[in-house]
Amino acid sequence: MEQAIVYTRDLRKQYGQVEALAGLDLAIAPNRVYGLLGPNGAGKSTTVRILSTLTEPGGGKAVVAGFDVARQPGEVRRVIGVAGQDATLDEKLTGRENLRIFGRLSRLGLRGSRRRADELLERFSLTSAADRLTGTYSGGMRRRLDLIASLLRAPQVLFLDEPTTGLDVRSRTEIWDTVRELVADGATVLLTSQYLEEVDRLASAVGVIDRGRLVAEGTPAELKAQIGSRLDVVVESAEHLARAMEVMERMTGRRPEADAANLHIGVAALDPVPTLPQIVRELDASGAVIRDVGIREPTLDDVFLAVTGKPAAPREPRAAIEAAA
Repeated sequence: MEQAIVYTRDLRKQYGQVEALAGLDLAIAPNRVYGLLGPNGAGKSTTVRILSTLTEPGGGKAVVAGFDVARQPGEVRRVIGVAGQDATLDEKLTGRENLRIFGRLSRLGLRGSRRRADELLERFSLTSAADRLTGTYSGGMRRRLDLIASLLRAPQVLFLDEPTTGLDVRSRTEIWDTVRELVADGATVLLTSQYLEEVDRLASAVGVIDRGRLVAEGTPAELKAQIGSRLDVVVESAEHLARAMEVMERMTGRRPEADAANLHIGVAALDPVPTLPQIVRELDASGAVIRDVGIREPTLDDVFLAVTGKPAAPREPRAAIEAAA
């Protein structure tokens, strides 16, 4: 891997008797979206808080853009941006006024804050709403403005902690487009999300943590390839199940798993894999009445379940994800 812009080595953090991080090792290459996944309590938020200097590590090492998080927190803050699920805006101020205040807090100075606020409002198409009170903004507009506020210092690394939670499809699409623009401009984004399909579309690398440790890492395609595809057969009723199982075992050399009227066989290990027309012909010849036959490609949900033993929840409806793509 090229030189990491964010890395941790044996990173640890304990809250009382609870071990939030138990030796986390991460290495994130620059100019990409890195998706960090894990069950509730796995250590995702603790990791983000430590990397963004909001929480001190309990042990190990964490480095962002060449700066040690524990020893150089001020330098780290100058090269990062942070945006979470809750917008940190003053509803009694306009969008422009909010950005200018954040700019002053970021030590851009009066002129610098005004100039940078105007640049970002224009770039992300919020100029027409810039002088309205943010209390009148939609949820998506508020989240976009909050994300823009994290960009005032043109950060090298941006931490996004579930930035699209609760947003509608249109608003989510706008956030996705913004993230893609940032990466195209050279930023590195560390993204946590409860929507695994979202990470699948945005991230070029994914890490799964569980119980404070990294348990899987790779591109979305690499992680899904480890799970393999699955051949699904749905019979009309239970009375056709035995015949369908006999056919599938004969054709694949493997005993299918049965779930009510559904049969499942992992096809990654099959060589060669029977074609769907072959399967349909053999099932039809056996007298088994079939409702559906198909090869199901794995998702990050399958990866998540395989490596953590827990389902990812809540899952974003696929129709919403496809509409937003």
